Amino acid sequence: MSRRARLLGIMGSGVAVIPSASEKLRNRDSHYPYRADSYFHYLCAFPEPEAVLVLVAGSEPRSLLFCRDKDCDKETWDGFRFGPDAGRETFGFDEAHSITTLDEKLVELLANQPALWFSLGHDASWDARITKTLNAVRAQGRDGKRAPAEIRDIRMAMDAMRLIKDEDEIALMRRAASISVRAHHRAMRAARPGRFEYEIEAELLHEFRASGCQAPAYTSIVAGGANGCILHYVDNNRPLKDGELLLIDAGCELECYASDISRSFPVNGQFSGAQADVYALVLDAQTAAIAAIRPGANFHAPHAAALKVLVQGMVDLKLLHGAVDGIIESEAYKRFYMHRTGHWLGLDVHDVGEYKDGEQWKMLEAGMMLTVEPGCYIRAAADVPAAFHDIGVRIEDDALVTAGGCEIITRDAVKTIADIEALMAE
Repeated sequence: MSRRARLLGIMGSGVAVIPSASEKLRNRDSHYPYRADSYFHYLCAFPEPEAVLVLVAGSEPRSLLFCRDKDCDKETWDGFRFGPDAGRETFGFDEAHSITTLDEKLVELLANQPALWFSLGHDASWDARITKTLNAVRAQGRDGKRAPAEIRDIRMAMDAMRLIKDEDEIALMRRAASISVRAHHRAMRAARPGRFEYEIEAELLHEFRASGCQAPAYTSIVAGGANGCILHYVDNNRPLKDGELLLIDAGCELECYASDISRSFPVNGQFSGAQADVYALVLDAQTAAIAAIRPGANFHAPHAAALKVLVQGMVDLKLLHGAVDGIIESEAYKRFYMHRTGHWLGLDVHDVGEYKDGEQWKMLEAGMMLTVEPGCYIRAAADVPAAFHDIGVRIEDDALVTAGGCEIITRDAVKTIADIEALMAE
């Protein structure tokens, strides 16, 4: 309720229409597991499909829920429904109505309002529905009814809100992080030569679901050997081989909030010399990036800190040649490190929020949550020393910006070479 009140205050006037996600068919009459739209969930947490939130700002602000009717016959087949009355009482709305009345009531609600707040361009079917509604308001012009003169992007207002996490969100994300830590430890203990990547993925999924998570926050990356050099590898179908590294990028989603952890470790439990060199380099880069996260620093600072360490290491390992500053300026390092060092994290694994204010990088503030994930990906090539062929390393943790710096909420996931080898030897 407090988030809805804040948004109504930001709007000042007008009407916001925020639909939840629709159900999606997987095949024939079987649906994918339902997951609410993140903007909708952020404002009301109502869990059912076919639901719409309408906010009316102004001198008498109010929030309205439109949802499915209570239907005992359908509940026999598909499970419990709140219905408008219970939906209003349970989730604290001023009003609640049947979803079947939405189109008619929207015409009434939008008449003579100065602005419509809506995520235009997000869903083509909803764009068409809103256009039809606005035209229905315009058709009442002879009765003195006016359609909103402006359409404003509700996402712009909400993105800034979502960028700063409140205490409830932080608590949920800590829980999600803890579950994902256990999943990564489980995967490390399960890995050994001859097992398949999907077997290790199953260990992750088991821990997620057994701990009460609804789903992974994204498709898990379980990449052995050369697959670790593919940033978004998700086939997860190759056998693990002795002497290779296994890169896992996986996190659970708990009550719609994401965690995001990456770890890289040897399939046989022992780092080779070259693997240890690359791993230590990436870990040093992450340490530098974490040290740069604090209120008042800009979003780019962790990336710049990590990049300087990585490029110096690439030169030391004879992967690149030249001066560090020149390599950074020319972006020659992108052969081995082609992504940024982090992203916002929250209801979406790549969460909403601008990364720049105008031309300047956004300043970090307490309550922001971001990932810290430097990497180094060395594909086999004639000009690359053979010992480094097909070594892919990414180390990723989730950082909460605090008043004094940052808190790594995934810090319990082992990541030193000694700790990884000790865990795998258990």
